[in-house]
Amino acid sequence: MKELFPAKQVMGFVFSLVLTVVAMLVYFTNMSFSVGMIVLLVTAFAQALLQLVVFMHAGETKDGQSIYTTIFYGAIIALVTVFGTLLILLWDM
Repeated sequence: MKELFPAKQVMGFVFSLVLTVVAMLVYFTNMSFSVGMIVLLVTAFAQALLQLVVFMHAGETKDGQSIYTTIFYGAIIALVTVFGTLLILLWDM
């Protein structure tokens, strides 16, 4: 049975707005740089996960597991690339 009211999408939209307001508070308040960056990173990753799951329907198909595996693999490659670059160029190792 198809639902008449898209409650999941509406709640995702509201949560997305809350995450945006939290990220904007970093700009409008006097947070230290390190605290502000942590808040922005957490809200950015939460926003990306929310967009993927709620609005792009990543887990609703039969190949949802492979979609999540590919995203996890891509995130690992990105982290290795970023930290490898920092290790070589900035930390003189």
